[in-house]
Amino acid sequence: MARSSYHHGNLRQALVEATVQLIEERGPQAFTLAEAARLAGVSAAAPYRHFAGREDLLEEVARQGFEEFADRLEAAFDEGRPRPLTAFLRMGQEYLTFAAERRGFYMAMFEAGLSIAGNAGLSQASERARGILVRGAEALFAQLPAGRRPPPGMVADHIWALSHGVVELFGRGKPGSRSPISPADMLESGALIYLRGLGVIRD
Repeated sequence: MARSSYHHGNLRQALVEATVQLIEERGPQAFTLAEAARLAGVSAAAPYRHFAGREDLLEEVARQGFEEFADRLEAAFDEGRPRPLTAFLRMGQEYLTFAAERRGFYMAMFEAGLSIAGNAGLSQASERARGILVRGAEALFAQLPAGRRPPPGMVADHIWALSHGVVELFGRGKPGSRSPISPADMLESGALIYLRGLGVIRD
């Protein structure tokens, strides 16, 4: 795939795709820029036409991952239809789906030790994804009196952390190896317990 992209003239994207493949095979720290170039079918010097170094390339992979992640969250939220709670839970499930289907991007985003704040494009993409979760939380709390609404940013971060934890602890390896409950069911039940504790879900 990377070679085909390069031969169509898009060396930058070919290197991104090669890097994603290497991350999936070895992890985000266990490859070199020269290996990414080789997999893309170009010389070891070619990546420097587009990237300052290996970390710069990893940051671009993470940026593209966050952009796709944000697109998926937005589609899952679907403006809160048919009701905010359903839409909010859908976003959590999309988190799990993205982690499973786009492993290389996910690892670059969350496991490469990148400084998100140090890259404007990466920071903007990350905040866009978080902003969709915040919007979902705001829609959930619209039914509550203003004085009882939890901070939507806090709730978005808690749900993000819960989703990430489910991926790391239960979403990898063989189903049932750590828990008889599926990752999807675990995330949904955890989110419902959390939201009930906040008073968002009524008995």
